[in-house]
Amino acid sequence: KKSNCRIVSNAVLRTAHWYKKHPNEAPGGFIGLMEMAISYIQDGVIKEAIGKEYKPFSSYLLTVFFFILINNLIGIIPVFPGGANITGNIAVTGVLALCTFIAVNLFATKVYWIYLKLPLPIMPFVEFFGVFTKPFALMIRLFANIMAGHTIILALTCLIFITVTMGVAVNFGMTIVSVLFCAFMNCLELLVACLQAYIFTLLSANYIGLAKVRE
Repeated sequence: KKSNCRIVSNAVLRTAHWYKKHPNEAPGGFIGLMEMAISYIQDGVIKEAIGKEYKPFSSYLLTVFFFILINNLIGIIPVFPGGANITGNIAVTGVLALCTFIAVNLFATKVYWIYLKLPLPIMPFVEFFGVFTKPFALMIRLFANIMAGHTIILALTCLIFITVTMGVAVNFGMTIVSVLFCAFMNCLELLVACLQAYIFTLLSANYIGLAKVRE
């Protein structure tokens, strides 16, 4: 959705705009939270995985992290403008995985491509399939984990309507159970939303790092 992209853009641009106006001041509130997240992802994930040549990929990987994170969080909100399960759409996760695939293979060193050449009897085939299975795994992992949580919540909600014909007592009991489990799943999805954004960024950085420094 366009509104979700605007939220991501506004969050990043607002942070950058504040730093331009206050270059020597310590941030607080939302800006401080953004600085903490950016510093951790850039220094603890991107730089560690790619090495000294991390800067050209930092913008892409940070954008991916915040895009996935914010859309995951918006998808948990049950009312408008939330509820859009964007990262539970395999087309969206496929595009994100494709961007990582391009970054890995377009900027890979010559040493990375040597593994795809003969005369090694087995390694060329293993490495060739690895080129495509890595982005495929990124796509399926993000899609499946986000989609699974929403599917479970939908199934629990449907129990309320399924048990209507079983009597008031049964329906009332299942309604309470359904609401409690849905609340638990929403809390779990909050953890999954942050974790999946982190994992996608971490794996993307690792794949790029392997293509850049592999010996």
